[in-house]
Amino acid sequence: MSKRFDYEYMVIGAGTAGVVAATQLAEAGRKVALVEQEKWGGTGVARDFPEKALQNFGHTYAKAVEASRMGLSSANLRYNYPTVQHFREKVLAKAAVTKKELEEKGVVCIKGQAHFVGNYDVAIEGQGQISASKFLVATGAAPASEGISGLDTVEYLTPKTAVETEKPPKAVLIVGGGASGIETAQYFAELGAKVVIVEAADRLLPNIDEEVGQVTEQYLAKRLGVKVFTQTRVVALEKDKVSKRVVFMRGGQEKTVRVETVVLATGSKANTDLGLKNAGVSFDKNGIIVDKTLQTTARNIWAAGDVLGGNSSMERAEYTAEIAVINMLGRGKTFINYTGFMEIVNTSPQIACVGTTEAELKKKKRKYHKTLVPLSTTSAAITDDFKIGFLKLIADGQGKLLGAAMIGPCAANVMQELALAVRHNIPLIQIASTPHPSSEWSNLVKIAARKLLTAK
Repeated sequence: MSKRFDYEYMVIGAGTAGVVAATQLAEAGRKVALVEQEKWGGTGVARDFPEKALQNFGHTYAKAVEASRMGLSSANLRYNYPTVQHFREKVLAKAAVTKKELEEKGVVCIKGQAHFVGNYDVAIEGQGQISASKFLVATGAAPASEGISGLDTVEYLTPKTAVETEKPPKAVLIVGGGASGIETAQYFAELGAKVVIVEAADRLLPNIDEEVGQVTEQYLAKRLGVKVFTQTRVVALEKDKVSKRVVFMRGGQEKTVRVETVVLATGSKANTDLGLKNAGVSFDKNGIIVDKTLQTTARNIWAAGDVLGGNSSMERAEYTAEIAVINMLGRGKTFINYTGFMEIVNTSPQIACVGTTEAELKKKKRKYHKTLVPLSTTSAAITDDFKIGFLKLIADGQGKLLGAAMIGPCAANVMQELALAVRHNIPLIQIASTPHPSSEWSNLVKIAARKLLTAK
């Protein structure tokens, strides 16, 4: 490392991607600084672990109530919400990344907001200017809220802060019918709240398989009483002495609804406000622009995690950080490959999708074959007394699996072998001929693969 640099490597952002990258660089014996302006571990740990923990609690509670049909006496079942929140805090404490842990691994931790003043220098409030030979930008993303007035005067929640409330609301409106929106909606509905979802697209989960969105909407409405308004756009939040008023446009008409709580689940926007232009780093509305090695338009700067835009997940953040580190260390060029990454929605029934969707294939005018197998075709549906959902497979004419989608119990686990098949081009015939436990949900994979092969 040249003496003119304070550090050989600097990672900006201590979320999942940043922590993974800084730790691996330190383990490689490099002098690395990690800069973070808020929480060590970022919002990923502070959000994902506690959210999933409480969502799982909501699913457990709802299943216990419904289990009366199996003979469980649950008519008077209750929950203690302070205890639920204590459980959330324990989960967060176990998952949290601490400054001390990072420093013990050899990472120099710097608190503050970094702002590029050149492609080798950043200014950090209270620290002055600090230089590095190479940088990794892993500043993540923040909730997006464009197009809604009143956000500066009316209190609202996000999916992260929604699970931190002292008590669950009695009436809540969720703005956004994507993954985080329906996860939050189901959580509150399972705890007894009246829930309304407002989505600008023509269906829930607009970026996922269409039939998955349809089944999800039906389940939320019939089982939990959730009201869903699609093709509806929220334009303003207002507040009076009694409640909050949500103003929305539907069918060309302006309407309002009163609720106790509003949750903004309108997606996220990459955090790119750190002087990237001063460093020669190009970015757009989606995030930082990188090549296949995750190198930016500045030769000494890479990017990883949610700041890249696209689908957000901890496993994707970890993966991009690992690829970026390999290329930053100069150990040969390694290209990014997102094939086989699943998109998981932690609802009950769970949703998992991998590969290309049917809508994408239609848009590209590609020929394909598909099959949709209801959960009721397996013995697990009988023993678990659950039949809402399906497994869908899409393949080309040569028997190559192009994509899959499932809504049902243990969907992510069931889909893992399909993710392997999509990523490594495993022929459908090999999946169909692999023994699967007949009493488990994974048997759906064999049934669907055989059905798709014989239907060609």
